[in-house]
Amino acid sequence: MGQEADCTATHGGRKSEGRAYLKSDNLIFRGAFRLAIPFTGMTAVRVRGGRLTVQFSGGTATLALGARARTWAERILHPKSLLDNLGVKPGDKVAVVGITDADFLDQLRARTDVRGRVTTGHDAILVQADRRSVLSCLDLLRRALAPAGGVWVVAPKGVQEITEADVLAEDGKRGWWMSKSCGFRTRTPPTNS
Repeated sequence: MGQEADCTATHGGRKSEGRAYLKSDNLIFRGAFRLAIPFTGMTAVRVRGGRLTVQFSGGTATLALGARARTWAERILHPKSLLDNLGVKPGDKVAVVGITDADFLDQLRARTDVRGRVTTGHDAILVQADRRSVLSCLDLLRRALAPAGGVWVVAPKGVQEITEADVLAEDGKRGWWMSKSCGFRTRTPPTNS
């Protein structure tokens, strides 16, 4: 989940009141000027006197966040892993369907028992959906879950074949609800200086 705060930002000789957003993988500022700084593009992060300062390829940006500055710096420097965001715990029974991302599968195998086929009693099922027709298997997958389990649909961004709206529409047809979404990419956090 992201956080947001009203603040004053400075960047490139400009200063503006606006709103800052701390997302799972980037820092955004919207005011008289806009910034979108991915964590992976940050080279240094520091806090002094309630001000969060980040260095990145576009220069240095400072956000006057007050007491939130230290918390935001910690979240940037020590972001939750993708598996944490997905709620995958050590020992969970997880099935993957169609996912081929080797790095992700290695992370998953290092944390828990991963199965390449769906049986029953899964804590999580992750299914790759590159087209809308894959969503027709959601009812079958849901029946294979443990009572508190969840199905994650992994869909690529920026393609017309399937969108987050398509997944939400399928959930709505079934009377389900989506509690959250997260980015599916590997990242290396910046250093603290």
